[in-house]
Amino acid sequence: MKKTIKEQKAVLLILLSNIFIAFLGIGLIIPIMPSFMNIMHLSGKTMGYLVAVFAVSQLLMSPIAGRWVDRYGRKKMIIIGLFLFGASELIFGVGTNVWVLYIARILGGISAAFIMPAVTAYVADITTIEERPKAMGYISAAISTGFIIGPGIGGFIAEFGVRMPFFFAAAIAFLACVSSIFILKEPLSKDQLAEIAANAMKTNFIGDLKRSLQPLYFIAFIIVFVLAFGLSAYETIFSLFSDHKFGFTPKDIATIITISSIFGVVVQIFLFGKMVEMLGEKKLIQLCLIVGAILAVASVFISGFWLVLAVTCFIFLAFDLLRPALTSFLSKAAGKEQGFVAGMNSTYTSLGNVVGPAMGGILFDININYPYLFAAVIMAIGLGITLMWKEKQMAESLQS
Repeated sequence: MKKTIKEQKAVLLILLSNIFIAFLGIGLIIPIMPSFMNIMHLSGKTMGYLVAVFAVSQLLMSPIAGRWVDRYGRKKMIIIGLFLFGASELIFGVGTNVWVLYIARILGGISAAFIMPAVTAYVADITTIEERPKAMGYISAAISTGFIIGPGIGGFIAEFGVRMPFFFAAAIAFLACVSSIFILKEPLSKDQLAEIAANAMKTNFIGDLKRSLQPLYFIAFIIVFVLAFGLSAYETIFSLFSDHKFGFTPKDIATIITISSIFGVVVQIFLFGKMVEMLGEKKLIQLCLIVGAILAVASVFISGFWLVLAVTCFIFLAFDLLRPALTSFLSKAAGKEQGFVAGMNSTYTSLGNVVGPAMGGILFDININYPYLFAAVIMAIGLGITLMWKEKQMAESLQS
C-alpha cells in the first residue's frame, strides 16, 4: 500500500511539473514581448491578435481534445500537448514573418487544449473523492507558480538574446514530453478506455455542447466562464487602471501582482483542502464570488499603494480558490466522463478569456472604472446562478 501511495505521489509530481512547465513557458516570454514587438516591427493591433488567436484556437480545440482524452487516453494527450507546446515556442522563437508567429500561437492554443483536460482527468483518475480537492488545489498552485516565476526567469534569460526565452521554453517542454513518455502510465485499463470511448463515439461536438447545458454541469460551466471572463478582464485592465488612476510605475505594478500571486499560491497549497472540508465546494465558490464582487467595487474607491496591494491580494485569492473549487466540483460530478467535463471546462474558460479582455478594453475606453464595476455585476450574477444548484442532483450524480 505504501508503494502505491509513493507511486501516486511521484505521478502527481510529474503531472504538476508538466502543468508548471507549460505555464512557466507562457509566463517567461511576457517581459520580452515589447522588445520582440520592436524587433519585428509589430503593431499593437497585431500583438492583440496574437494573444486572441491563442485563446480562439484553444476554445475551438478544447471540446475535441476532451473527447480524445476519453477515447485515446490521458497519457497520449499529455505527451502530444507538451510536444506541440515545445514546437510552438520553437517556431515563435525562429519566426521572422508574422504568419509564422500566428502558426506558432495557434499551435500553442491547441497544446493548451490538450494538456489541461488530460492532466485534470489523470489527476481525477488517481485520486479519491476525498483527496481530489487538495490535488486540484495543487494543480491551480502549479499554474499560478509558473506565471509568477516565468517573467523573472524570462527577463534573466533575455540578457543572452531576446529570442532565448522561447528556445528555453521549447527545451523544457520537450524535456517534460520525453520524461512523461517513460515515467507516466495510462491510469485507465484498455477495457475502461474502450468503455469510455464507446460512450464518446455515441456523441459529437454539438451533443457535447448540449450535454454541457444540463443543470448539473451548466451552472458550474457558467461560473467557469464568469471566472475566466472576470479574471482576464481584471488582469488585462489592472496595469492600465493602476497607471492611469494611481500613477504606479511598472515596478509597483509588478510588485503588486507578484506578492498577490504568491499569497494565492501559499493559501492554495496549505489551506485549500481544509477550506473545502469545512465549507464544501459550493459554499467556497459562493464565498469567493461575494468577496470578488465586493472588492472589485472597492477597487474603484480606494487609493494608496498598500491599500491597493491588500485589496488586490484578496481579489487574486478569490479567483485562485474559485478555479480549483470549480474543477473539483466538476470532476466529482463527471464520474466516468472526466475527459468530456475537463474539455468543456477548458472550452468555457477559453470563451471567457476571449470575451473578457475585449469587453474590459471597450469599457475602459468609456470610463476607467467601468471594467471593475462590470466585473462585480458579472460575479453577482454568478453568485445568483449558484443558488440554483441542487445538492440532490450532485449526490445522485456521485452515486450513479
